[in-house]
Amino acid sequence: MPRYWKETKVKRYDGEEAIMQELNFFAIARDAIIAIVLLLMILIFWPLRSVPTGSRGVITVGGAIRQIEGEGFTLIAPWQRLALFSIRAETAAIDKAEGATSDTQPVHVNMVVRYNIAPDKVAEVYEKYSHDGDLSSYVQTATQEVFKSVTAHYTAPDLIAKRPNVSNDIASALRAKLAIYGANVINIDMTNFAFSDSYMSAINQKVTQEQLRLAAENQVHTVEAQQKQKVAIAEAEANALRAKADGEAYAVKTAATAQAQALQVQNDALAKNKDVLELRRIEVSKIQAERWDGKLPGSAGSVYANAPIPFLQLPPPTGAH
Repeated sequence: MPRYWKETKVKRYDGEEAIMQELNFFAIARDAIIAIVLLLMILIFWPLRSVPTGSRGVITVGGAIRQIEGEGFTLIAPWQRLALFSIRAETAAIDKAEGATSDTQPVHVNMVVRYNIAPDKVAEVYEKYSHDGDLSSYVQTATQEVFKSVTAHYTAPDLIAKRPNVSNDIASALRAKLAIYGANVINIDMTNFAFSDSYMSAINQKVTQEQLRLAAENQVHTVEAQQKQKVAIAEAEANALRAKADGEAYAVKTAATAQAQALQVQNDALAKNKDVLELRRIEVSKIQAERWDGKLPGSAGSVYANAPIPFLQLPPPTGAH
């Protein structure tokens, strides 16, 4: 007979006894409780556990660390306890980190620091600082101290002009600081530096004055350039006129020289050929004699003026003595 059924004798209406079966609720409840207890014990003392990706398993016995397990399955004895410790990247936000520059200007900035726990420092961090890998409070405090220390080495203008250097100095100092807590700094995001209202007003006025100065200098440079351009144009025109005059003078000189040289050549030729000139003169006189009609001019004075009247020398007649 099933264990959860029980028999009960009852009398029928005719006076005879009969056996009646009914459920044993007590046995059912008892076995259910036993099963639940066993299930809980199995869950509690189940030896196979898993460590998810990006975590480490810290196995402790009575609160003392026994070993660090990597990602994957691991067997845990009933007297051991497994705690999951994250080595993923964590974020710590620092609002309005305050500092002062070397020229005593207050400055603050918002920063976000991303970090993670070094895998070989899990046991140390678990024992001294955090059971889950969250060191945000330590990171915030360290970042505040580092920011004050770094900004004290820069003037206010240098913080703006040399921001990459400032960021590198903060990151280097923070890495050294957080290494004490077993944390690695992944990167730092930093917003613009904020100064006091009076200093920002002074900067704006200085920027405005600098812009006005640059505009005035540009205007002066423009005027100078225009003047230089005019001077260059005038010099070019003067050079062109000078070159033209020199060219014309050279042309006149060349023509005069050529003419003088031609006259000299003619004079030299005439001087060397006197016989030719005499012959030419005789030829001209002959032509004039041949053309003379034997009459003197009507007004010798009007023709010859004060010059002597030429006479032809005729040869003597034939047979004359």
